[in-house]
Amino acid sequence: MQHYISHFDGIDGLKKEDVPMPSPGPDQVLVQIRAISLNYRDTEVINGEYNHHRAIKQVPSIMPCSDILGLPQQGVLATHRVFAEDALIEAPRHMSDEEACTLPIASVTAWMAINGTRPLGQNGGRGEYILLQGTGGVSIAGLQIAKASGAKVIITSSSDGKLARAKDLGADFGINYRETPEWANEVMEITNGHGADIILETGGSQTMDQSFACAAYGGLINCIGYTSRKTQASGEQKNVNLLTLSRSLTLKGFVNGPTDRFEELIKFEERHGIHPVICKVFPFSQARDAFKYLESGSHFGKVVIRV
Repeated sequence: MQHYISHFDGIDGLKKEDVPMPSPGPDQVLVQIRAISLNYRDTEVINGEYNHHRAIKQVPSIMPCSDILGLPQQGVLATHRVFAEDALIEAPRHMSDEEACTLPIASVTAWMAINGTRPLGQNGGRGEYILLQGTGGVSIAGLQIAKASGAKVIITSSSDGKLARAKDLGADFGINYRETPEWANEVMEITNGHGADIILETGGSQTMDQSFACAAYGGLINCIGYTSRKTQASGEQKNVNLLTLSRSLTLKGFVNGPTDRFEELIKFEERHGIHPVICKVFPFSQARDAFKYLESGSHFGKVVIRV
């Protein structure tokens, strides 16, 4: 089999290797991989920048105990991989491999942002205003889910062309945030002062003020990404406590979702015949080009590698 390995030193350091075929152990399954979708955090991992999670400090090479271990897990940029049997679910039958591979991260995250605080099986969205930031994988998946749920969708982008494509997919309103930096005012105008019931907050520190300013009373702000930046400039510290209390908001972080929610999403997408939006497909041999394309921010929807 073949897989790619990274030393976390940049995209150009991504190397393809021939390695022995792995053997599954008890309650494991050897899977032949046909397609892989890329996500924003993948570029951070490769560049050695995915380091904001809590971790212990570097320890001496020899420790007087045996319960410290810190090793990276194998990724899926490979022709084969071993998975735990209970981690696998059946792919939607109406989707291609390239479409189905986008579901585990982007679509599940979007699904959790819209339905994760509701009881299992009680999907919502009808009549709600849902605000999506940007036109990357999570936002476009959220657009498709929101429209199928009966929501009114507002989406932001710096590109009028991308906003037009989003409207072709059903977005009700589009805002160019370069032309309208204070876009929260436009959201409030669109919603007749109501605000957005659900916000998929993917911008981070440079968009959070606007999200707080246009969230509906009792609304939900889902912190999903930080494409603007992770840290705030000096003097930008927000009084999150006051901002949340002022409108009785829920501020929640989502990184993904559990298996039962994934299965719930698949049933929903099958019922509504949803096909994830694929921007560009690269062959396995051009994985580095795929990452560079994703990093450029030119994509609309998902970037996929076909194995």
